[in-house]
Amino acid sequence: MAEKTPDLMEKIVSLCKRRGFVFPSSEIYGGFAAVYDFGPYGVELAKNIREAWWQAMVRDHENIVGLDSAIFMHPKVWEASGHVGGFSDPLSECKDCHSRVRVDHVLEEVGVSADEKMNDEEINQLFDSVRDKVVCPKCGKKNFTEVKKFNQLVQSNLGNFTGDWTKEPTYLRGETCQGIYVNFKNVLDSSRVKVPFGIAQIGKAFRNEITARQYIFRTRELEQMELQYFVRPEEAATVYEEWRAKRFQYYIDLGIKPENLRWHQHENLVFYAKAAWDIEYNFPFGFKELEGVHNRSDYDLTQHSKFSGVDLSYRDPQTNEKYTPWIVETSVGVGRTFLMVMTEAYTEEKLSEDDTRIVLKFPKKLAPVQVAVFPLMKNKPELVEKAREIYLTLRKSFRVEFDDNGNVGKRYRRQDEIGTPYCITVDFDTIGQGDNVALADTVTIRDRDNMQQERVKITVLPEYLKEKFSV
Repeated sequence: MAEKTPDLMEKIVSLCKRRGFVFPSSEIYGGFAAVYDFGPYGVELAKNIREAWWQAMVRDHENIVGLDSAIFMHPKVWEASGHVGGFSDPLSECKDCHSRVRVDHVLEEVGVSADEKMNDEEINQLFDSVRDKVVCPKCGKKNFTEVKKFNQLVQSNLGNFTGDWTKEPTYLRGETCQGIYVNFKNVLDSSRVKVPFGIAQIGKAFRNEITARQYIFRTRELEQMELQYFVRPEEAATVYEEWRAKRFQYYIDLGIKPENLRWHQHENLVFYAKAAWDIEYNFPFGFKELEGVHNRSDYDLTQHSKFSGVDLSYRDPQTNEKYTPWIVETSVGVGRTFLMVMTEAYTEEKLSEDDTRIVLKFPKKLAPVQVAVFPLMKNKPELVEKAREIYLTLRKSFRVEFDDNGNVGKRYRRQDEIGTPYCITVDFDTIGQGDNVALADTVTIRDRDNMQQERVKITVLPEYLKEKFSV
């Protein structure tokens, strides 16, 4: 991981664009604020992040199942959840440059915590008490309007509708968990699960953020990886602590340095929560929330029972006791995990006075490309043919890239910048035309992290690499 210099974020953003990890969306039209596209390597990294999470949260558990709920839901779902009228952020506008700020965020920056339950008058009083300390991030002035609430739900209009759609608008979902709650009964009725059990989901959510910023850390279109774990009310506190421990250990096992992670407890809880802690990561802009772990009580199932008229309680098959389960939630964004992994992996190594190597030291299972195969020279058909033969064999088991552009040194540097753990070079010794006949049918394998090279027989390459990736 590179030293936390002021320009680290700029370097990561530049590399992501240059090497095809992340592009500004609609760039040929000047871009679109706080919206980004994953490029060829970015989409592979994001896919590997999802798969690692899914393995740890679903496949490694007997009592957790998956779900993929729709982005559009009945409008009353958002009334029941409290999002309509409640899913809003405090907003103030700079009178000089007209840029907007989220008041809870700027208050946090000056050491003041705002309670989400505060009404307009209370939040304005709190903001007034520190106005002399709050500076507009765009123009540097201290001239702000009064605070007003800004709804984060993104409205839409579906179907052939000729009336006033604003009276009952459709929304793009503001969070993925509501799709799990409304399917609680369906999962119970169709699966062989019983409390305690979990439902996991990966999917898109949309938030009309006032000040989406810090690259892919805070965007208006986000992808969440969430687990909703249903438990007996009296067991919720214990299970909550168990999931806190599991989720922190997950990142350690992923290869994140412990000193770059910490816990942050919410001082002011949202209306539904009984406990809320965040795992924070030391991003280039400091420690910020990576994942939330919450004890949501029975609020969600109770609300949806009330608004839908459908009983979402649970009857214990052993005791016949009927109760509404409590929910322990873990929630993390793909984008934030992506940025964490990029930050953790980005490394600059001084090789000489005028030579610095940039390398992404990804955990091997997350690397977009696991193995790159090179012919030493692209104008020697026999080298290219042998290299392609190896490439076609290995790609059945690994994520492999064939590369014959430029000299081998430049190819190494390119693969370093996309985080490829191993590079295989086919040379004249490989095809029996070199000085050392004993090296026939062997290739050179170069390790990304230490740049050391060794000769390995082609016949044992798959087993050799499987062993390397199993560590």
